[in-house]
Amino acid sequence: MKKLLAPVTLSVLAALLSACAGGGSAPVRTAGEPAPPQASALLAPTQGNTVQGNVIFRQEGNGGIQVIAEVSGLTPGSHGFHIHEKGDCSAPDATSAGGHFNPHQTAHGKAGEGHAGDLPSLEADADGNAKLNVVLNSITLTGDHTIVGRGLIVHAAPDDYTTQPTGNAGARVACAVIQQD
Repeated sequence: MKKLLAPVTLSVLAALLSACAGGGSAPVRTAGEPAPPQASALLAPTQGNTVQGNVIFRQEGNGGIQVIAEVSGLTPGSHGFHIHEKGDCSAPDATSAGGHFNPHQTAHGKAGEGHAGDLPSLEADADGNAKLNVVLNSITLTGDHTIVGRGLIVHAAPDDYTTQPTGNAGARVACAVIQQD
């Protein structure tokens, strides 16, 4: 009996410890169940700029997409942040990424109210670093209107959320292509 009880006790203890280590933030999956979709984008500076960063797009259980961004090399203050229609950063100023991703032909505005590609602004601190962690229901990683393969742009200026169709956010200081992980 003791030989059987020890492995069972260790298995239960290991399961409890691994659940605690995750902090409760990861969804519970059964063995063999595929991981939820995730995508990422590695921001590179456009010509004459130093902005760079990493952005992760993670599918949430409620259907939303968690956007986690860490960006450096910005001027202090607010910066427009958008998903653009084309996954092309080849132009020195990233104009090759086209306009904002707008599959529903809506007016530009705040995230969740305007284009699907309208993201919350990045707020850079005095050292030029910005972090963003938000869940959005206006974008998707699958289907006809996926953001995978599209461009991600950081702008030089704040987004005014009213000027059509761009928000008057200024030059493109960093660009990335969103790629499925």
